[in-house]
Amino acid sequence: MKCEVLQLSATARRHLHLRTFINARIKWVRDPYLDAAVEREKNLKSLHSLKNLILSHPSQSLPLSAISPLKPHLSLPTTADKFIQSYPFIFKIFLPPNKTNPFPHVKLTPKALSIHCDELLHLNMSRYRLDLAQRLAKLLMIARGGRLPLHLIDTLTFDLGLPHDYLLTLLPEFPDYFQICDLGFRDSNGEIVFGLGLLNWRDDLALSEMEKRRDCDLNGMQIKYSMNLPKGFDLQKRVEDWVEQQWQHLPYISPYENAFHLSPNSDHAERWMVGVIHELLSLMVTKKTERENVFRFGEFLGIGRVRVKKALVHFPGIFYVSNKIRTQTVVLREAYRKKLMTEKHPLMAIRNRYISLMELVLRRGRPVRGAAVRRRERGRTCLRVVSNKKEDWNRWRRSDDDDD
Repeated sequence: MKCEVLQLSATARRHLHLRTFINARIKWVRDPYLDAAVEREKNLKSLHSLKNLILSHPSQSLPLSAISPLKPHLSLPTTADKFIQSYPFIFKIFLPPNKTNPFPHVKLTPKALSIHCDELLHLNMSRYRLDLAQRLAKLLMIARGGRLPLHLIDTLTFDLGLPHDYLLTLLPEFPDYFQICDLGFRDSNGEIVFGLGLLNWRDDLALSEMEKRRDCDLNGMQIKYSMNLPKGFDLQKRVEDWVEQQWQHLPYISPYENAFHLSPNSDHAERWMVGVIHELLSLMVTKKTERENVFRFGEFLGIGRVRVKKALVHFPGIFYVSNKIRTQTVVLREAYRKKLMTEKHPLMAIRNRYISLMELVLRRGRPVRGAAVRRRERGRTCLRVVSNKKEDWNRWRRSDDDDD
């Protein structure tokens, strides 16, 4: 396992313990574009979990009564039947032909099933699976000792783009990468905590996203973070000067290096902490994750929530914390231009197809965008019908009827 300690002079070592951050309050300012990017994926993770649960059964359907008890496990925002009825172009409720079982069941619509099949094709591509294994390995390399608890990885599964059954379908393909291990401690219930460990340190992967950019820079300039403050953000001049004239010029310490020799309250330690969060978000296909996930990751590294929170608050030009969709989400600003990702991961193109179906609702027998319906209800605009052509709507209806 790589474990490097910087060889520095006594003067340099003393400088690593300095703290020069300006004692100024940095207020949170709403970014409507990034809020829209977060809100657009509302309920997508819950829908994905329910979809996988339905398709895991041989009949590819489930009785509604069997889904309701699993609501907490699936993180459904409402009751199962209301959630399913909210997405009529994803789920279809039907009565089985067998009269001995008259209870309503739910299955996927043909369009949702078609997207799922395309998703499986992508997940089974050798190029994608290698990329996924490498990103998972990099996540373990950032972690202390090259290991992470399985329950912590599970919270990041969707954001990483891991298949829900990655333990059975992905890990066996890379026996030279990973191993399941006992982490040597027990949880609050006294149960042994198992984790995923990296078999060998990989120097070819120990290159952060920020260092890749330096390699592309022919002038060999110092590594500086991109600062993208939204319009209307009034950052105090003294704080802005400190970031641009002092903090940005500090030596870059890779998140894959052992930096625990730094004083926790020093500028260098905070710059390393920013690098850890930046690299964590860069490994996600969504370039964002819930703030609680970042906190848990920091706690396992031995950093603590307070230091993580300070890094997020002190550098609003790098990270944005959205309060949308009933939680707080940390977004990597540089990965977005307004509400769109600058470099979209191939898996996100498939997820956007799910979102397009989720946004459709039925009004007067026609499919319309839910956002248009909400605007109509607020009296701002008229309904925007997805298709006014009668033949297009008949094609929608026939595809559902053929599935009955």
